[in-house]
Amino acid sequence: MRTGKERAFFKGNSGGTAEEKPFVPVGDGRLNFFRGGIKVKVKIPRKYRPVLDPKKTEKASSKIREIFTGELCREMNLTRVSAPLFVKRGKGLNDDLDGTQEPVCFNPASFTGSEVEIVHSLAKWKRMALREYGFLQGEGLLTEMHAVRKEEELDNLHSLYVDQWDWEKIISANERSLKTLKQAVRKIYQAVLETEKYVTSLYSELNKKLPQQIEFITSQELEDHYPHLEPEKREDKIAQELGAVFIIGIGSSLSSGKPHDYRAPDYDDWSLNGDILFWYPLLETSVEISSMGIRVDGEKLKEQLSVSGCEERMGLKFHREVLEGSLPQSIGGGIGKSRLCMFLLEKAHIGEVQATVWPEETEKICKKHGIRLL
Repeated sequence: MRTGKERAFFKGNSGGTAEEKPFVPVGDGRLNFFRGGIKVKVKIPRKYRPVLDPKKTEKASSKIREIFTGELCREMNLTRVSAPLFVKRGKGLNDDLDGTQEPVCFNPASFTGSEVEIVHSLAKWKRMALREYGFLQGEGLLTEMHAVRKEEELDNLHSLYVDQWDWEKIISANERSLKTLKQAVRKIYQAVLETEKYVTSLYSELNKKLPQQIEFITSQELEDHYPHLEPEKREDKIAQELGAVFIIGIGSSLSSGKPHDYRAPDYDDWSLNGDILFWYPLLETSVEISSMGIRVDGEKLKEQLSVSGCEERMGLKFHREVLEGSLPQSIGGGIGKSRLCMFLLEKAHIGEVQATVWPEETEKICKKHGIRLL
């Protein structure tokens, strides 16, 4: 049975064609509700009041982007380059995310015979770009990735629009190791710390939330530590305990027979990749700031495509070049722009730092609780 507040909410928001189901409070302030068969999740912190108004938020977000870009390029020896919003279909350059998500596609009016699709990520494109731009070992690129993920499940941290810093760097075959991976993680984390230091000095209303160093744990160690929890809950536990953590090894099956999370089989080496997580006290949850890893070589590509039942991809242009060894060995990843701004500026919803579209129900519930979506 719904409470009076729940009944009033649906009475004011249900339409003739909507499938009306109760939203269910889960934990402190989390609201799940359905409209037209689509589940929408919003978590409302108690007595939430934005620290910065919209105008200050925009200025602060701009500063974060500027400072972090400079720090990351300096730490990682990266050069900024331009990147595509869409790629030709059938070349193997786009990312299939969880293996089922379809990209937004269209046929350009100015030429025929090719369908293009808006990128889900630039993980594969960047590796080819390293070669095309003529980067050398130890050098890398940084670009701004803008993507549309039409099938994303929306909540405080996820939107249809994805914006992130995407980076890729050439390494030698001998550098395909955990040591190289951890060094890159620590450099990225240092860039974040410098950005946090700057923005909190600029706006005294904001608090420092990050520890001075990031810790590491493998996905198998995490499963062993919390065997009865689902992966998402394990991430929350370890992030709350450590403040900032990098989970190593995502994609391969663990002792339980299940992977920690899905990773496409054709860009990261599943034994040399992972996610950077921060604990976010405002929402009482972990926030994935970055997914990154050392990229597959020919041997790892064949192995992971076989395990995933995706051997047919070996005929695609990108995959052939990896198998032939004509692409450089590299390490790379993506770092969420809006997520980092949201975290550092103490926002309850990613829509407070990113202009996009939301379901009507999300807009109404956020407005009611003082969350101003752009």
